[in-house]
Amino acid sequence: MKRKLSIPFTLLMILLLAAAVTGCGQPAGEEAAANVQEAAEEAVEEVAEEGAGEEAETAAGTTEAVIGFTASQTGNLTVESTNQINGLNLCMAQIEEAGGIPLADGTRVTFSSVYYDDESNTDRVQELYTRLATEDNADFLISPYSSGLADAAAVISEQYGKVMITTGAASDTTYQKGFSNVFQAYTPASRYLTGALDLLGVEDPDARKIAIIYENTQFSTDVAAAAQAYAQELGYEIVLYEGYDTNTTDFAPFINRIVDSAPDAILGGGHFQDGSTFVKQLHEKNVDVKMVVLLVAPPEPSFAELGEAAIGVIGPSQWEPQADFNPEAASEAGMEFYGPSSGEFTEMFVAEYGEDPSYHAAGGYVACLLLQKAIEDAGSLDSSAVRDALDAMDVVTFFGHMQFDTSPENHGLQTGHSMVYIQWQEKDGELVKEVVWPAEGATAETLYPLP
Repeated sequence: MKRKLSIPFTLLMILLLAAAVTGCGQPAGEEAAANVQEAAEEAVEEVAEEGAGEEAETAAGTTEAVIGFTASQTGNLTVESTNQINGLNLCMAQIEEAGGIPLADGTRVTFSSVYYDDESNTDRVQELYTRLATEDNADFLISPYSSGLADAAAVISEQYGKVMITTGAASDTTYQKGFSNVFQAYTPASRYLTGALDLLGVEDPDARKIAIIYENTQFSTDVAAAAQAYAQELGYEIVLYEGYDTNTTDFAPFINRIVDSAPDAILGGGHFQDGSTFVKQLHEKNVDVKMVVLLVAPPEPSFAELGEAAIGVIGPSQWEPQADFNPEAASEAGMEFYGPSSGEFTEMFVAEYGEDPSYHAAGGYVACLLLQKAIEDAGSLDSSAVRDALDAMDVVTFFGHMQFDTSPENHGLQTGHSMVYIQWQEKDGELVKEVVWPAEGATAETLYPLP
């Protein structure tokens, strides 16, 4: 935007006097006219220099980086996507309120955003991210919610050399395609349940038998396969490994086989409805098992509606408000901490939106936070410099440890962040979620074995 040059009142009087004296046409006034004209020219030059200085100061003072993304404002992913964008918007607003991100030349960067409704549609995602990269000239990109949509956006991000932080997307395969500009905030699907096996090893070194029962969907199948491989690597015996169809409501055949195989722990699940039904039927049949860990369902607050059946059930979550990641804990571990603590983030989110943040909201916020730190570390908005800063990042945030794989085979895959494992426990006659793993974020001891 061009600035208008402001002419001071004194200079205006000099210019008017110069015009009057020059225009009088009297020989005796020629010398006076010359003097007035010279003064006017000097004054104009001084104002021009001041204006140029103010322009330079403005240019070096602040600049805006455009963040491009899509959100499922319609379609089947609206709830998760809306929470994710709420977290992202909160972070961007706070950066602006703080005066921006400092660069090496003294400039401070604030974020503006351009976004579209992707309708939870893969084809639309590729069309819109192309528009963001080519027409809207977005400097950086944030992924849409879900692994499938994020994978589609990653292709465009790489094609146009735009750094993109993916959040709400756990699939490993996106980072195994040779991309160099895509960086994952979530723990990968391959490690969704591995922490549960680590927890089991701490709680019960003598446990040896594992049953894995999972929904026949791509995500759940990938998670189950990775859990199986890790369990075998640790020396566990997989006594049952079976998938069930989506919308299964009768788990009796699977439960009978579980009873026959007598596992120490059951791992698996899929989504909320099937996971809740499975847990309810395990409880009704009084299955004797020491640990149950299921995907998706347990972290949801409404899981508590199962009553006694929910007690002791564990679920992996990308983040929970109770997870106490803070500067003091990071310092004790000899690591750098960046951004607000878990408690501070939760407080800020509640103040803005009037409800506790879900891990989807936390994922949106941390995507912005990672980009903020990378720009700060790079001291520049140059894409290659920001990419290098992300490659070198090793930091603890309210979301947990953040670090990326830099190998050509898995570039951008999240390697630092671990799933937070919650367990439903009874406290003062009420069911509450407690974080039981990892140890540095735990809010309670694990209830083991199941009552």
